[in-house]
Amino acid sequence: MKPLKVSEVNSYIKSIFQGDMLLSNIEVEGEISNFKRHFSGHLYFSLKDEDSMLKCVMFKYSAKSLSMDLADGQKIIAKGYVSIYEQTGAYQLYVKEIYSKGLGDLYLAYEKLKQELEKEGLFKKEFKKDLPTMPRKVGIVTSSTGAAIRDIVSVTKRRFPPCEILIYPSLVQGPNAPKEIIQGLVYLDKREDVDLIITGRGGGSIEDLWAFNDEELARTIFSLDTPVISAVGHETDFTIADFVADLRAATPSAAAELAVPNIDSLNQELDNYFSELLSSYRQKVDRESNRLEIFKKGLKYNNPVYRLNNNKLVLDGLYQKLVNVTRDRLNDYRRKRVDLENRLNLLNPTLSIEKGNGILIDADGKLIKSVEDISIGDRIDIVMRDGNIKALIEDFSKGEDYHGCK
Repeated sequence: MKPLKVSEVNSYIKSIFQGDMLLSNIEVEGEISNFKRHFSGHLYFSLKDEDSMLKCVMFKYSAKSLSMDLADGQKIIAKGYVSIYEQTGAYQLYVKEIYSKGLGDLYLAYEKLKQELEKEGLFKKEFKKDLPTMPRKVGIVTSSTGAAIRDIVSVTKRRFPPCEILIYPSLVQGPNAPKEIIQGLVYLDKREDVDLIITGRGGGSIEDLWAFNDEELARTIFSLDTPVISAVGHETDFTIADFVADLRAATPSAAAELAVPNIDSLNQELDNYFSELLSSYRQKVDRESNRLEIFKKGLKYNNPVYRLNNNKLVLDGLYQKLVNVTRDRLNDYRRKRVDLENRLNLLNPTLSIEKGNGILIDADGKLIKSVEDISIGDRIDIVMRDGNIKALIEDFSKGEDYHGCK
């Protein structure tokens, strides 16, 4: 028998599927898992029960007629046909229609536990612990081989190199995962050098993430003294651990960004604070220098030596002013004296004697200024420059001058 090519085998199997009456028009009941809505509009998901799982695809033209929103955990009835995708050789259910069958068992268990813990107050904001601003050491509870640990370590070291990282490897999937995660959390919480704990894993189906919906794990996270960041799955995935943790991160990478600061931003902030401090210091120095200069001037003004020198200058000025005033007054007095002397000289009778004239004096020693001062028979003295003459008035006339002129 001639060997067949792979493509021929897949094509043959596809023809068998297409020729099967049951598989060409079938209804399958199950719970949605790993639901994805592609940007093209196609829907990808799996249907599962307790024992098996079947991959499904619903193309855009069929998805437009859906009257319900699909999500993980929903129980549905999918109608379509089973065929093989020849490029990969994987068979899947090509869904034409979907009917609701109700919520899945896992989703119901999830909602029940969530409501119970919320009623007890485990999700309240008042119980959330503040995260340290700059943790010295971060503890991580996750798988040592998954992408989550690589993302957390890479982002942490890039953003804040001084931070140390302590990894507690654990299972993050399967029945034994909750117990190992709890052991890791308790161990890290007891260490005094761990400032913050991150626990989580990468994305997956609701079954893959189910370990983080464990009740004992939730109560353990709530009881820890060390702040805990939960980073489970992708942004659209929510687990019980997310609600009870002190902070929920959309992804493991986001958890690292929330856990540590950006050292570049810190350096820039430090530079800004230093510039502000330096500016404030300079302003204060200027203010104090101005105050010191004012005090210096005040001290100089109130200095006894300065005041004595200043008063000496004032006294010198007053003395000079007194000298000037005194000199001016003396000069004024001298001018007045000279003037008085001149006036007295004009009135001095002896001046007339010096010129060769005589002065007439009556018997009482009074100066005779007019003929009205004498009478006939009066005896008078005529004072000359070189002697006195005794005379007797025998006659005089009025109204005529010395030469007989009127």
